[in-house]
Amino acid sequence: MALLCTALLGIVLAAYVLRGKFAPWTLSPLHALLGVISLALLVAMLLEGAAPTRALYALILLLVAAGGGLLLVSYHLRNRLPPRIIVIAHAGCAVAGFLTLASLLLP
Repeated sequence: MALLCTALLGIVLAAYVLRGKFAPWTLSPLHALLGVISLALLVAMLLEGAAPTRALYALILLLVAAGGGLLLVSYHLRNRLPPRIIVIAHAGCAVAGFLTLASLLLP
């Protein structure tokens, strides 16, 4: 559920930036906090040893997305809008990680 909330907030944040506007600063830390919680839960699941390989692939994709998120924050802290390609790459990795993890729910 935390990952789904992170994704929904990410859509809102990306919509602002892709329209050339700064995202509300209050939403960004919430997005980051939910992302960190999601990653921690995924790592805990992997450390238990019962997780399928796709969960590891999802973690890798989401860690790459998190790195992109840190880059996006650095732009925001400098009061500069990030290049759209960085927003798209961040979102693409996050969506790929989310869908990889969601695929575990399919029969």
